Amino acid sequence: MVNPLQVLYEDNHLLIINKPAGMLVQGDVTGDKPLVEIGKEYIKEKYQKPGAVFLGVVHRLDRPVSGVVVFARPRKHWRE
Repeated sequence: MVNPLQVLYEDNHLLIINKPAGMLVQGDVTGDKPLVEIGKEYIKEKYQKPGAVFLGVVHRLDRPVSGVVVFARPRKHWRE
């Protein structure tokens, strides 16, 4: 499968992704990889982040729907 990640905008606070129809935003019982996990992998790889990466789900879209999803990227001191 081709990587479905289409980043529309990112900065130190936000990651905004175009979600294709049929993809989950958050995990469910199916075990399909959700967009939030794909976003975390993207941040971890791009910025060579050690350890776990956190993305806050600001809102969700239903699985059958395509659209723009906003994730919050916390500042480092928020997690200390």
